[in-house]
Amino acid sequence: MNIVVCVKYVPDAQAERTFNASDNTTDRENVDGLLSELDEYAVEEALKIVEAGEGEVTVVTIGPDAAADAVKKALQMGADKGVHVNDAAIHGSDAAATSLVLAEAVKKLGADSRVDLVVTGMASTDGTMGVVPTMLAERLGLPAVTYASELTVEGDTVSIRRDGDASTQTITATLPALVSVTDQINEPRYPSFKGIMAAKKKPVETWSLADLGIDAAQVGLDAAWTAVESFAARPPRTQGEIVTDEGDGGSKLAAFLSERKFV
Repeated sequence: MNIVVCVKYVPDAQAERTFNASDNTTDRENVDGLLSELDEYAVEEALKIVEAGEGEVTVVTIGPDAAADAVKKALQMGADKGVHVNDAAIHGSDAAATSLVLAEAVKKLGADSRVDLVVTGMASTDGTMGVVPTMLAERLGLPAVTYASELTVEGDTVSIRRDGDASTQTITATLPALVSVTDQINEPRYPSFKGIMAAKKKPVETWSLADLGIDAAQVGLDAAWTAVESFAARPPRTQGEIVTDEGDGGSKLAAFLSERKFV
C-alpha cells in the first residue's frame, strides 16, 4: 500500500508565538518550530497500517528551509521517504492555496505508483482551521473520511469510527481515499536511536512550484482569500480580586458572573 502523509512544520506551542509586523503572517523564523503534534498521530497511523501488511509511507510538507525538520522527525519515526515543497512564493498562503500545493504534490507522487491512502491530522496546531483535509480531497477527487478515532483498512476499503458528542459513526469508503485522524486514534511512538540513524539515509526530495506546475500567482499572500487584518500582544495578567465572604459571598459571585455575561 502506498500511503502519503501530509505534515506541517509549526511554531512550538510552548514558545512565544507571534506574527510578522511587515505582513501579519505567522512568524516562523524567530521562534522554535517542530512537527505539528496532531500530525504525529497521522504518521503513526500510516506506519501501523504498513507494518501490518506491506507498502511504504511518504511524508509531504510545505514550508521554508526549517520545515525540513518536520520531514526528518517523521522519517525518524519510521516513514520511508519525504518531500519538502519549498518556494519563497508560497509565503502567506491560506488554506485554499495550501490544499492546491499539497494536491499537486500528491499527484506527482502518484504518477508512477497509485497513492492508495492520504492521511492527515485533523488540524494544524497553529492555524487550527481543520479545512485543508477536505479541500485536498476535493482537489484530488477522493472521498474525504474525516476525524477518525479508529481506522481499519481491509482490501480496497477503509473504515473509520468518528466519535461525536452525542453519537458514534462508522464510515466506509473505497480506496483511494483521504482520512484525517484525531488525537484519540493512537499513541505516537518516540523515535528510537536506530530510527534516528536510519533517517539520515532515507531519501528526501525538495520541490519548487515549478516542479509541480503551479503558477506563483495562485499562491502566496496576494492570492489568499483570508488574511490577518491586525494583531496585538496579549495583555499581561492582572491580579485577581479577592472578595471577603461576610454572608453575601453568593450574591457577590452571582453579580460578578452576571456583569461579565457569564450567566
